[in-house]
Order: sequence, then C-alpha cells, then structure tokens
Amino acid sequence: MTGMSPTMEKTAVVLFTRDLRVRDHPALAAACEHADRVVPLFVLDDAILGGRFAAPNRAAFLARALADLREQLRQRGGDLVLRRGDVVEETIAVVAEAGATALVCSADVSGYAQRRERRLAGACAQQGVRFTTYPGVTVVPPGALLPAGGDHYRVFTPYWRAWDAVDWRRQLAAPRTIPGGQAVDRIGRLPFAGELADGDTSPDLPDGGETAGRAVLDAAVRRAGDGEPDLDDLAGDRTSRLSPYLHFGCVSPLEAANRLVDRAPEQVRQLAWRDFHHQVTAAVPSVATKDYRRRDVEWRDDADALRAWQEGRTGVPIVDAGMRQLLREGWMHNRARLVTASFLTKNLRIDWRDGAAHFFRWLVDGDVANNAGNWQWVAGTGNDTRPNRVLNPLRQAKRFDSDGAYVRRYVPELRDVDGAAVHTPWTLPDDERKELDYPDPLLDL
Repeated sequence: MTGMSPTMEKTAVVLFTRDLRVRDHPALAAACEHADRVVPLFVLDDAILGGRFAAPNRAAFLARALADLREQLRQRGGDLVLRRGDVVEETIAVVAEAGATALVCSADVSGYAQRRERRLAGACAQQGVRFTTYPGVTVVPPGALLPAGGDHYRVFTPYWRAWDAVDWRRQLAAPRTIPGGQAVDRIGRLPFAGELADGDTSPDLPDGGETAGRAVLDAAVRRAGDGEPDLDDLAGDRTSRLSPYLHFGCVSPLEAANRLVDRAPEQVRQLAWRDFHHQVTAAVPSVATKDYRRRDVEWRDDADALRAWQEGRTGVPIVDAGMRQLLREGWMHNRARLVTASFLTKNLRIDWRDGAAHFFRWLVDGDVANNAGNWQWVAGTGNDTRPNRVLNPLRQAKRFDSDGAYVRRYVPELRDVDGAAVHTPWTLPDDERKELDYPDPLLDL
C-alpha cells in the first residue's frame, strides 16, 4: 500500500528498518502530519542478527546508528522504542500496547523484506490497523520505471535513460516535533555492538548514524565542488564513502542525488546503479542466491584457493590489497571490488556465491540487492551484456594503481618494493624475492 489517510490518526507507529534517519523520511513525515501521537520503533531482528546473516561489522555500525537516531528523535520531543525478537510479533505487540490505528514503514526489496511487509499487512488487517508503506530506500522507487512489456529493466543503460529523465519525488525536511508523548511503558535500552552479533570486527570501521553520515555527505559535496574526482583511482580513494550510510538509510539517497547532481554526475550515476539492482531484486528476489541468467559455468571446489583469496594471500598484490582492505575497514574501494570478484570467478573459477557470502560477512554496506547484483554482474550470470568479460588484475593494477601506492598501503610485506614492480613481485631477482614474506601467485597471469 502507498499513501496515508488524510484523516487524522490517533496514534501511529513508525517502524524503522533500513531508514535510520529523521531527514527526508516519507513514512515518518506522513505519520507526524497525520497522527496525534507518533511512536518510532526499531526491532532488533533475531533472524538477521543470528545464523548465516550475522555480520559483526554491520552490528557495530547499527548500534551506533540507533544511538544517533534516538538522540535525533529526542531532540524533537520523541523517542525510539526498542524491542528484540520477531519483527512482526514485536511490532504488533507495540501497536496494541500503544492503541495505534496506523502502522507505517519504508518499503524494501529483498525477499525477506517483502515477506515481512506481507506479514505486517496481514497482522494489521486482523487488528483493524491501517498499514502503509512509503518510498525512501532508493532515489526512484522500484517498480516506478517499467520497460515496455516487462516488470523490470534487465540492462542498466536503458534503465539509466529512464531514471535520468523521470521527475524525482519531493525531498522532505525533518519533522520539527514528534507529536504526542510516551505511549508504551518500556522504551528499551540501546544495544551494545558485541551483544548483537558474535565474531571479529574490523579495526577501522566508520562511525554509524545520521550525524556521521551527513558529515560524510557534506565532505563529498565539498570535494565535488573542486571538480569531479577520479573515482577509479585506488590509492587516491576519492569515492564518497557514503555506501554504509545509504545501506542503513542514515543518509537519504534522494538528498545525496540532489546535492551531487550538478557537481558529480558520475556519483549520481552510481546511485542509479544502486536503484537498478534494487528494482531487479524487487522483481526477482531469488537473485540473492540463484543465477539471474542461466549460464553454462562449471565452478571449481577449491577450499584452499578460496581461503587464500579471503585472507588476501593469493600472491597477486592488487587482489590481496583489496581483500585486506575489506578485513581492515569493513569496506573496499569499488574498483577493487570488481578486480577481486573477477579474479575469484573468472580466474580461479570459484562460485560467485562463495565470494558474495564473504563480502556479506565483512562489508558494513553489505546489501542484498547490491552485493548479489554486482557479484552476478562480474561472474557473468547477472545483468552484464558482456558475460565473458574478464578484468585482468595486472592491467587493472597498471591502470588504477600505477605506482603501487594502494598495494603498499594494505600489503605491508611489499612496502619496500619500489614503483610498479610491487604488482609483480614474482619477477624480482631471487635474492629480493626470498626477503619477502609473500606467497607466489596461485596461477600464472
């Protein structure tokens, strides 16, 4: 459902999911406009925090984002109710306790999110509660752009043309006040990162939350004002670093697009790529685990090679630098993501799902739509019109890390190798190679 009743609701619950902000939040804005009392709610979902979905880096980021969201709401006279368990059961319990007549949330695209929304709609219908979903996770909502005779765009270029031509929705300000008072007896305490997911976290994680996200966006806009940066320069690292904040909705993708559209068109095009994968996932949720396009590909089962790739010990410096950046920061430069993914699937011939699972474990911006969509694009099973494309790691290194600064930053064993020779340490004289605590490449390049 879309659109909220123009009549006033007594109490509305706003369920936050991947939209942890108060600015340009259509669901929150509608509730504040049409309800006498608004109850912001976040449910720590055991189905996501546990099992194969556990991701300590994202849990740490989430804990900080929730603390910031609570502070933003309190500054406006509201608060964030926190619960843990099954999202639908906990949400309906809060709806009942608050005596709410409406429940609103932002629409999302994964198969899990779609099932969650169907369950919420069914539970609300049984209780006589109005349930409404709103846009906000993407710039252009999935389904808003449809090709002739299809339910979604399968190729990016025609999608981009349609995306670039469509009028975006109006950007919304943060509510000045959150109407009403406390509607439930127990607000709930903020979680610590360690209690949300077991496992190691990366040492250099970004700070979570809307406040931090807006500072990152401001910095990206300032840099763009000096001329659009070379986003593929690995060592220069001139990317916006917005992806974690977009994943958790700490920054509105629409606001990012509005602020960058005249300054950094290539970064806006990347936002369109994000929307593209979201509309594919909305139409075909199975893309997260199953080939989007059937390809006659035989994957190799090589646990040792997979482990070497995961640890950044393949013997190919540009690949290892990217994989170690992932482990250190919970993030990886976009060009390095392409190179490392191509090496795993096209050179080592290992199933893209193994690579996607490793990325999903460590990435702070780990996103079902983008992660699976981009992995399938590289592997040749997704939306790439050139499925046999191979990104030669040595050519990529020469082009995007010509002097080897990126490799030396993340592969300290090679920090004393000068210039471009750092990309091919196996060609060094034998006496120099013996001094390096670095493996030989897994295969000939």
